[in-house]
Amino acid sequence: MNVTIYHNPRCSKSRKTLEIIESHGVTPKIVEYLVTPPDGDTLLRLAELVGVPLADLLRRGEEVFRNAGDSIPLADENALASWLHDHPQALERPIVVDEIGQRAVVGRPPENVETLLKS
Repeated sequence: MNVTIYHNPRCSKSRKTLEIIESHGVTPKIVEYLVTPPDGDTLLRLAELVGVPLADLLRRGEEVFRNAGDSIPLADENALASWLHDHPQALERPIVVDEIGQRAVVGRPPENVETLLKS
């Protein structure tokens, strides 16, 4: 299985999701997205694989989101992807991608990752 986790090691949900993946004998590719923010195309792909609009992958409670107010281009996916690349702390976490099956889940709750690991 080829799995990528967009991970924040300071987040308990992200750590728990990683633990579940590893407990299934899978060694994922770990992308610390705060250190290496995904580019716009990758962010759009993640939303597509999860099956939601990119705006649904925003952490609206994050300070950077709240402070940006109406300047966030919610109606324009490409512009939103660019904004989110520049403000990765507003990205929902963790996002886990099954690279072979071309699908993804958000690890909230962490047990969501089980759906990728069972097939």
